[in-house]
Amino acid sequence: MTVRSTGQSWALDIALAQGGFDALHPGAKGTLEQLGHDHTDFDKVFDLVSSGAMLPKAWATVAGQAEERAAHHERQGFRQTAADLYLRAAVMWGRAQYSVFDAADPRKAAFRGHANHCVERLGSLRDNRVRRVVLDFEGQQIFALLHLPAGRVEGAPAVILGPGMDMIKEDYIYAAERYYTSRGIVALSIEGPGQGETRANGLAVDLTNYERALTRYIDFLAELPEVDAEKIGMFGISMSGYWGCRAAAVDHRLKALAAFEAVSGDFHTIFERAQPTFKNNYMYMADYSDEETFDRELASQMPLGDLVRDITCPVLFGIGEFDELTQLEQALAAYERIRAPKEMRVYENEFHPLGGVAAEVFRFGAEWVERVLNGELSEPGRDERFYVHRDGGTTDGTANPTWWLGATPAIITEAAEVD
Repeated sequence: MTVRSTGQSWALDIALAQGGFDALHPGAKGTLEQLGHDHTDFDKVFDLVSSGAMLPKAWATVAGQAEERAAHHERQGFRQTAADLYLRAAVMWGRAQYSVFDAADPRKAAFRGHANHCVERLGSLRDNRVRRVVLDFEGQQIFALLHLPAGRVEGAPAVILGPGMDMIKEDYIYAAERYYTSRGIVALSIEGPGQGETRANGLAVDLTNYERALTRYIDFLAELPEVDAEKIGMFGISMSGYWGCRAAAVDHRLKALAAFEAVSGDFHTIFERAQPTFKNNYMYMADYSDEETFDRELASQMPLGDLVRDITCPVLFGIGEFDELTQLEQALAAYERIRAPKEMRVYENEFHPLGGVAAEVFRFGAEWVERVLNGELSEPGRDERFYVHRDGGTTDGTANPTWWLGATPAIITEAAEVD
């Protein structure tokens, strides 16, 4: 636990009690709906929560209700109704296990067992189009879910769905089916080092092993007869936008990267200014207990800097104007350093979850990746920028907020002038 996490836990409890989840992550419900959460389940959970300590019980309670209802419908022969409910239960069991920051805690394993069961039943009811993947990786294992289109598929494009630091592979089941497999695209929702089952089984994240894990996942996809090895892209949220940038810089088999809410600036903002739970979680993911050692050995080395200059595939950045984890000025500076074909969209008055535009973002990101994998939006020198207004309009040609009145922050100018 970090010093801030311990000392400020009372503040988080008050925020939860007074304003629910929205007080911690403004507008996030829209994003969670894209991750398979039904809004009624979400409301039931937070009706049971007045402090952070109550979260595992609340998630497990409502998850158990959904799983029980799913089993009922399965016994009655209503396969798709059961599958939908198993999905809702799986993501809630996932939230329950995430809320326990001790890989050795038996409750974490029990919650994970329920999540795995729900996914297994879902896959069976979906004609085995959702499949569990376990890969050997550097003496340990990494875990993913493979999502296949209906019918016989050969040589299709494939997209890696990368979760944020507090997400798991199950969070993409709904999006994989809605935005990818329904379009004939193979999807692989992953857990890298430090996440979900991968972390629970002992593999922590370090500075570079997440991109090596992504390379292992690319190897896996490239060997599948269902996949065209020349058409593999990635959609990443938050920290997976960051990890996706690192992977695209070193593995040029990645042909497209859509990175929303990527932590692309310094890591002082996310670890020292944002809610202390972010740093607490990442220390758990990286298997650090001493905060000073974590700061010195890992956090200080994490900013992307000029690494993005080595990216060769087309890149899409999307970020909220008031993202709590990456200052907009720093995101724009990182974008300036990218030399590959690129596109930037800044969403007015949105925070880190991009909840107010989540449905648009998930669909747009998927369509953008699909078009790039089909050879579009890839011309050398492409640089498209948009400021997306809250009222539905857009300002084309610049991602800078209109209220800046044409003034460009010095940090962006400095980044643009670096050779």
